[in-house]
Amino acid sequence: MYAVIEIGGKQYRVTPGESLVHELIPGHAPGDKINFDRVLLVKNGDGVKVGRPYLPSAQVVGEVQEVGRLPKVVVQRFRPKKGYRRKKGYRQPYMRTKILSIGKG
Repeated sequence: MYAVIEIGGKQYRVTPGESLVHELIPGHAPGDKINFDRVLLVKNGDGVKVGRPYLPSAQVVGEVQEVGRLPKVVVQRFRPKKGYRRKKGYRQPYMRTKILSIGKG
């Protein structure tokens, strides 16, 4: 059994018991349960249900395990012979969620 869900504009294929790293969803702390209601597809045994665009009665339940920030990405700008140099860094916040169950749609 697996499902395809949408989080932050990206699609993820999830199965129960799997740990998923995705964009931060504000307002959730480690240990909280979280419901993903944007379910695009559910496959159970030999049956497949596809939403248009979402399945109205399906939902995926997960538990937040970790909230943090990914390693720094360094952006450098340089223009030769002009004396122009800029250096910036950015750390993307992320969330690790363990998928507990997939509700049928």
